[in-house]
Amino acid sequence: MLLAIDLGLKTGLAAFDRDGRLIWYRSHNFGSSARLKRGARTILREMENLEVVVIEGGGDLVNAWEFEARRLGIDVIQTCAERWRAELMTFKQQRGGKRAKTTANGLARKVIDWSNARKPTALRHDAAEAILIGLWAVLRVGWLDKLPSL
Repeated sequence: MLLAIDLGLKTGLAAFDRDGRLIWYRSHNFGSSARLKRGARTILREMENLEVVVIEGGGDLVNAWEFEARRLGIDVIQTCAERWRAELMTFKQQRGGKRAKTTANGLARKVIDWSNARKPTALRHDAAEAILIGLWAVLRVGWLDKLPSL
């Protein structure tokens, strides 16, 4: 499995299988860096067959995920929004935070449909972005040869 993380105290998470399909996604509000650190450890240890963690973001919060993943022998990829958005969105769709988040939501819903994953009642922007980070990552690690027709 691959775990994609839109990093923050309000974190988006999305898990993908080796076929590049979304398995599950969610948002989690850790509320503090201490709870995030404990939560990262728990999430990573509970996931079976986890091979890759991809993290969008940086700063002090990334250390909790990266340290625990490396300790468990899991590969870590760190990225930024500009990188994955450039490969999944048009230039116009990327311009402006609100437009980019709206586009991410729409694309994430298409990935959910394509993957036959559980449909959301509400899709928070951090979970939507985690889904797209994961899609970008499964392409990067070679679990998908090309973008699916979304």
